[in-house]
Parts: sequence; C-alpha cells; structure tokens
Amino acid sequence: MIILDHEQGTDEWLAARLGRPSASSFSKLITTSGKASTSAQGYIDQLAAERITGQSEPFYTNDHMQRGTELEPEARLMYEMYTGNDVEEVGFILHDSGEFGCSPDGLVGVDGGLEIKCPSATTMFKYIRDPDELVKQYYQQIQGCMYITERSYWDAFAYHPKLDHVLVRVERDQDFIDKLAHQINEAVTKIKNEVEKYNENRSEPKHQSE
Repeated sequence: MIILDHEQGTDEWLAARLGRPSASSFSKLITTSGKASTSAQGYIDQLAAERITGQSEPFYTNDHMQRGTELEPEARLMYEMYTGNDVEEVGFILHDSGEFGCSPDGLVGVDGGLEIKCPSATTMFKYIRDPDELVKQYYQQIQGCMYITERSYWDAFAYHPKLDHVLVRVERDQDFIDKLAHQINEAVTKIKNEVEKYNENRSEPKHQSE
C-alpha cells in the first residue's frame, strides 16, 4: 500500500482520490453477496468524468454527516480508551497499483484498522439492538480497506455521546475480497477505456456535412 499523508477533506486529499474508485463507494461496484452492483456504470461514468475534467463530484453533506465529522475525534479517543489500542491516523491509502484506494479512520497495530460511524440516535439504537446491522451497512467498505491495506481485521465502531457505543470486529473475508478485486479491476479498465475513447474522439478532425 502507498500511504498519502493528506488530511482528509483537504484539496490534496481530494486530488488523490480524483477519478479513482474509493472504498467508501465500493458498494456501488459490488453487493454484500459478491455480485456486481447495478449502480456500477454510473460510478464508472462519474470517475471517468473526474479524470477528464480534473474536478471531483461535489460532496453532499447533511446535518447528520456534518455532526458525524465533528464527533469523529471524540469517538476515536473513546475507542482508544475502551480497547487500549493506539490509532494511527492516515490520509488516503492507495493500492500498490495506484489505481484505487481508501481513507481509513485509523490503522490499529500491524494487522488492524478502524471504521468510525457517528449516527443519529435512531440509527445508533438500531446498531445497539443488532450490531450486525453496522457491519452489513458498511461491509464492502470495510473489506475493501482490508484488501488495500493488507490487514487481517477491522473494527467497526459506532459512537453516540448519549448512548452506549457499539464495537464489532470484522475478520478478513478473502472469498469476498477476491470478488471485490475482480469488480474493481473491471471498473478501472472501463474508466481508462472511456477516458481514452473520449480523448480519441476529441482529437479526430470533425467533418462538416454538406
């Protein structure tokens, strides 16, 4: 893996992600059952357009998402206190190929990683009632992070300041990762082909019809 120490959300971080499949959107390429997602082509079009224009798609944020971002440092500290683990904060991590990557909420030791979620009270209560829901919701992202970082486990940690936290350790699922790798490689190939086709069409002389 190639670690880029750009703070998440900065212009440098956005530039590193530009036109590259990212773990937070791997659910657009593959379902939790390992099948190709019906939203794959739309995501491929988005990334091809980013490479051509040099501009990222605008990030949509709502009040819940903003609140989650603000609570993340507090949640990370709570995780460290609860587990005794030290968390290494990183920016964007590229796969060795340089074609796709992930932005983990932290690396843990030499074998683990961390995904933090700070949901609304209603969603948090759902995770408290059924912790597996937390994993199902972000399974592709978590397994994708393990694939890129070559880690063997990932801790999913949901935090709300007024409710009990939820911590689930997710083990590496190599069978799913193999299927994920196939879908990512297909997407990367299609993105390159779309960009090349666009550039070739632009360079061809246009003949005005008589």
